[in-house]
Amino acid sequence: MSFRTVVISNPAKISYKNRFLVVKQDMDEKYIHLSEIDTIIVDSISVSISSYLLKELADSKINIIFCDEKHNPFGELQSYYSSHNSSKKIIMQTKWSNEKKDKLWQKIVKNKILNQGLLLNKVESDGYDLVVSYIDEVTIGDKTNREGHAAKVYFNSLFGKTFVRNNNDDINAALNYGYAVLLSTINKEVVNNGYLTQLGIHHKNEFNEFNLSCDLMEPFRIIIDNFVYYNRKRAFDSKYKLDLINIFNDKFMYHNKSYTLKDILKTYVKNTLDSMDSDSEYEEFIFYEG
Repeated sequence: MSFRTVVISNPAKISYKNRFLVVKQDMDEKYIHLSEIDTIIVDSISVSISSYLLKELADSKINIIFCDEKHNPFGELQSYYSSHNSSKKIIMQTKWSNEKKDKLWQKIVKNKILNQGLLLNKVESDGYDLVVSYIDEVTIGDKTNREGHAAKVYFNSLFGKTFVRNNNDDINAALNYGYAVLLSTINKEVVNNGYLTQLGIHHKNEFNEFNLSCDLMEPFRIIIDNFVYYNRKRAFDSKYKLDLINIFNDKFMYHNKSYTLKDILKTYVKNTLDSMDSDSEYEEFIFYEG
């Protein structure tokens, strides 16, 4: 079972040998069987990678994320053919009606705002009542942008009234890093199910290759927010990043059972995409640690 996230943060040469990832640093060599690996994060621009390894990682549906010189994720590797019937799925995706997409977006936004409220309630913030009041105001397609209104109240309630999203500080850096890994994890599941990440239900930016994944990730941002809130006084260093990455192995409740976040994301993405191609219901994720 794939469970391990491998982070390579120092100069190294990584290659493939007999179903093993080989990491060579100076005179030291480490071997990790591909069956154990879910994600590889290359957190250094001084890493050499063999093309054969990249091919084997794609075949094994292992996610690999690349970071820039500032150690921020900037790209990833995705296989063209992760699903045997991707052509069929993409044709179905292009036929999703605007009405169906708008209804799903309404449910996702309500789910996201509910989870924001649950975190505010957990930390005993006085912004809880106002945030959850927006849930009943979310219209089909969220035409009045209750998501945006809730987000402003939510972040100011969680991190203080002086907090500005996307300022250059450790809290924002941690949020952005966590969101990037979350987005990449969902990208992998979207592609594995045969769909295009570019074709979203609400996000439609022509310069965004991950519109659909940006839609699907919204209810799960809360998990990153929760971790960052309880670590908000820490410096955003390499140890912090490793702890943040390990969230994906933590357990949360989903359908009244305890699963790792990775397993929840896999099931959630499949169920949500299936609901667009059938009459099945959207199955929300409610933020409860398991």
